[in-house]
Amino acid sequence: MNVIKIMPCLDMKEGRVVKGVHFVDIRDAGDPVEHASFYQKEGADELAMLDIAATLENRTTRLEWVKNVSAVIDIPLTVGGGIACLNDIEDVLKAGAGKVSMNSAAIKNPDLVKEASENFGSDTITIAIDACRNTAMPSGFELVVSGGTTPIGKDAVEWAKQCEDLGASILLPTSMDGDGTLKGYDLEFTRAIADAVSLPVVASGGAGSLDDFYRAVVDGRAQILLAASVFHFRTFSIQEVKQFLKNKGLEVLL
Repeated sequence: MNVIKIMPCLDMKEGRVVKGVHFVDIRDAGDPVEHASFYQKEGADELAMLDIAATLENRTTRLEWVKNVSAVIDIPLTVGGGIACLNDIEDVLKAGAGKVSMNSAAIKNPDLVKEASENFGSDTITIAIDACRNTAMPSGFELVVSGGTTPIGKDAVEWAKQCEDLGASILLPTSMDGDGTLKGYDLEFTRAIADAVSLPVVASGGAGSLDDFYRAVVDGRAQILLAASVFHFRTFSIQEVKQFLKNKGLEVLL
């Protein structure tokens, strides 16, 4: 059995952690360094930090945010937002990230995934896959880019398969239909991606109850469980989630 990992996510805007619903209605959720330090002490297995405005503002990730957060943790840090070329990846890794997450740039230039994997190692490359439901797509899920603002007429599951072939090591699918709603992960979307590839899949978007985490594993086939709101606003502690999963028979690192 795979060890299930818990990954809090810091969505960043203007130097603060923020949280939205369906990628909009953004509200403040605290200081990133304080959250990062707190989550490591709580037993987080990994941490994600996404500069949510970088692509829309046509800029790279704020490296000072990466440096500040990486300085207070030693668990793996995945950084995304505005990463558009090999130089951007190198800068983010030098700033303290262990992995990078790409989305819009990879879709625009799939060869970037292959080049990044070859240059920095496959295990550093995560591909974020944002999607919304669209029955016109073969899988029923359409890719969206630019912070969830632009559907592009491409099937999300087909893209996931392509990313695996190009050398990505982890896929991070987020359903816009579930993001920030606290109504549970989009298990259909997560499972569709997980069934199509042999890579670890991160469940993301909508966790609101302890059972949601469990369902993401048994129904969604996710190996890494990302959440933001329930951790930022202290609905649950990471240890509560891990103990719940352990009691359900899943393997976690307590």
